Amino acid sequence: MTFIGNGSLVLALILCVYTFICFVLGIENKNSKLLLSGRGAAMSVAFLTSVASIIFIYFLMTGNFQVKYVYQYTSKDLPIFYKFAAFWAGNAGSLLLWTLLLSIYTAVVSFSLRKVFNKYVAYAVIVLVMINIYFLGISTFVTNPFELLPVKPDDGSGLNPLLQNPGMVFHPLTLYLGYVGFTVPFAFAMSALITKKVDDWWIKTTRRWTVWAWLFLSLGNLFGAQWAYVELGWGGYWAWDPVENSSFMPWLTATAFVHSIIIQERKNMLKVWNMFLIVATYLLTIFGTFLTRSGVYASIHSFSDSSLGIIFLGYIIVVGLFSVGLIFSRLKLLKEQRSFESYISKESSFLFNNLLLVGGAFAVFWGTNFPIISEAIRGVKVAVSVPWYNQVMSPILLGVILLVGICPLIAWHKSSFENFENNFLIPTMISLIFAALGYYFLFSKKLYATIGFTISFFALITTLQEFIKGIRVRRRVVNEGYFISLWRLISKNRRRYGGYIVHIGTILIAVGIIGSNAYVVEKEVRVKIGDKITVKDYILQFNGLDMVKEGDNSVVFAKLSVEKNGKRIGVVKPEKIFYESWDQPSTEVAIYSTLLEDLYVVLEGWIENGRFVDLKININPLIVWIWIGGYILIIGSIIALWPGKGSKLNPKYIM
Repeated sequence: MTFIGNGSLVLALILCVYTFICFVLGIENKNSKLLLSGRGAAMSVAFLTSVASIIFIYFLMTGNFQVKYVYQYTSKDLPIFYKFAAFWAGNAGSLLLWTLLLSIYTAVVSFSLRKVFNKYVAYAVIVLVMINIYFLGISTFVTNPFELLPVKPDDGSGLNPLLQNPGMVFHPLTLYLGYVGFTVPFAFAMSALITKKVDDWWIKTTRRWTVWAWLFLSLGNLFGAQWAYVELGWGGYWAWDPVENSSFMPWLTATAFVHSIIIQERKNMLKVWNMFLIVATYLLTIFGTFLTRSGVYASIHSFSDSSLGIIFLGYIIVVGLFSVGLIFSRLKLLKEQRSFESYISKESSFLFNNLLLVGGAFAVFWGTNFPIISEAIRGVKVAVSVPWYNQVMSPILLGVILLVGICPLIAWHKSSFENFENNFLIPTMISLIFAALGYYFLFSKKLYATIGFTISFFALITTLQEFIKGIRVRRRVVNEGYFISLWRLISKNRRRYGGYIVHIGTILIAVGIIGSNAYVVEKEVRVKIGDKITVKDYILQFNGLDMVKEGDNSVVFAKLSVEKNGKRIGVVKPEKIFYESWDQPSTEVAIYSTLLEDLYVVLEGWIENGRFVDLKININPLIVWIWIGGYILIIGSIIALWPGKGSKLNPKYIM
């Protein structure tokens, strides 16, 4: 069956070249038959990569250890769920997944050519096919997933225990759906430049693709943060690891792009800016792939294949030069037909939002690459610490949240003093009262936390105000209940109110980030049986160390009874899992979570056969709001993406 898998990839590559030729000749000669033939070939490529992927999954599931990849990432005792997830655990598998998704996306775009000749879509398909050729070439000749070992081993090496977590199963998959998804709007942008049709047709055509990709990239980052929080045991959810940053940078530029295209749709402005944003977003998705495969950056997430790193770096340089050169060659066509009328307008708030997001992406890019740059120039590798990232990104986060609050209150074109008085006075006064009361009674007189919470509160009430206004208008016009009004308000204006729900989710994420950074309590202790540990309002008593067998694995756990404010709330059991086929144990954190805070307990080690144990105990305030906010953000994205009347751009409303 390896022959069939390899043959499918080779044939898919040949058909990709055939598709490219058919589309080039079909466009040049306006030959619909050639385009239809190329369209059929593109769909065949998707079918063949699917066949190769199904065979690959079959090998993973059945444990064909003569396949090198199966031997490296699975074992007999690995649960079937993680055998499937091993698909994207290494280079060859993850690149096959990328190729599979890319070929399916290309087939979907090609399918739209079934009725009429459309050279603009055809050029987009050409760009997609060229990218397919690149990735199929890598999967076929560089990292072949069907490479065989000379002898079939009895068992495999197994999967890294840190990856045996549901979060790390869904995290890479959703990231790839997002990464590959941005290839489509990039291809249409290149088509617009090649054909010199640079109005907003390509944005309207790809809006759903853009939101789809952004949604999955958001999910990928969310799953990754949750995995780090529960699995790594260091107490946090984001360590500014280079590979974490690699998924965050395109998310920032993509978020800027999602907002910026609204201005081009409504006002026919920011054409050049939007071209640069989609190019930057696409190149950053490839840069993230380069980071995980170059071996330049040490990370728990990386695959460390230096030969692949060079191949991806070369690809980034070639595509970057081609894309930027094409933009500059079309500058006259991209010339703005309108300009900003006022700095105090909705258009300007979108632009400032874009500048903050792109500035944040550049800061993360600089911080990620500075160690390599410093080593190349000075011969000394200077690490960029977590506090540096926090200091730089905190004001950017608050600036974005402030604009989220301001944007609904200001008018298009130019805001008047009357607009300010009517829209800003009440939210501002309420927020100032909230700040004063919060500073003295809620936020422990911490100025920066008070500022952060106040900005978040201001943004939340101005966003909720939009829902309240809409419900009032509906109830004046139509006699219906509050919940029915809310439902119909959202369903008839999905793009607008879906966007507001995304903003609410973002605000709640900000609240969780501010609280967990400003008020975290950390304690590391060594205790013996019977000892009590006091951390903030909690009292934990160590009741001994125990061990159980789970299959071939040994689980060692500490038993700690927990009281809060004198009330018993249960028992937590932080664990270390020792795997039969892996040298290092994994950490399983014990978490007692509420809406206000998490009690986070890590078993770090023990001595004298468990008589003494080392514990790390954190009180992480408001962490749960990061997860709640993240899923609200996803729900809002789905609402905005959902097809129907309410998903169209209404001139009165924004996303």
